[in-house]
Amino acid sequence: MGVRRVGLAKSDPSGVLATPLRTLRVSGPLASVVQAVVDEIDRLGVEDDGVAGVVVGVPRSLDGQPHEQTTRTLAFVESLRSRVSVPVHLQDERLTSREAESKLALVEKDWRRRKGRLDAAAAAVLLQDFLDQQRPHLQADWSDSP
Repeated sequence: MGVRRVGLAKSDPSGVLATPLRTLRVSGPLASVVQAVVDEIDRLGVEDDGVAGVVVGVPRSLDGQPHEQTTRTLAFVESLRSRVSVPVHLQDERLTSREAESKLALVEKDWRRRKGRLDAAAAAVLLQDFLDQQRPHLQADWSDSP
């Protein structure tokens, strides 16, 4: 959860594949950021036949230590949990933006265009990491394939 932007992604109904959606521009106090996200969850619930859960990236230093943004994100999560009826999960977001940037660079050479899509792409990387951790039996099945 960024200070100015929140990337959104969703998974397919089976919970196997994450897809970038959009980036919310947010500002102001934490309560207004939470409200913007709650509104988006409500909207997605109507459009996509419900939202099963929310995954929020928790920022940390590369060595895993929390920092100022970690505290803000955890406060956001607590407030969000009190406002939505679906589970809110935490996921380590270290290096998701870097991975998203490298994937976007493969298909979009103009960095200005990539920048506009980066937060949603990073959200998809984060969500994919979460989905993969929830379905370890799939990883074992895929690695056993010829």
